[in-house]
Amino acid sequence: MAQIKVFYEADTELLSVFWQVPRRNQIGTELGDGVILIKDGVSGEPIGLEVLSYRPGDDRFDAVSVELVKVSSMQPTS
Repeated sequence: MAQIKVFYEADTELLSVFWQVPRRNQIGTELGDGVILIKDGVSGEPIGLEVLSYRPGDDRFDAVSVELVKVSSMQPTS
């Protein structure tokens, strides 16, 4: 089962979301609007993101929705 870890630091208004374990050699690439993509420093594989100046209710997440489905329903049909 996949896990997503979300960390919010209210004092610094930093929201961090990781879908893989954070790495010592991770690097960040700013995507714009205060969103930073975090990648593995060796493979370049995305492992998370950070949102700067985040406050609960941030409108940068208006278009984000989460859908939970069973794995069996995601299998290709013939």
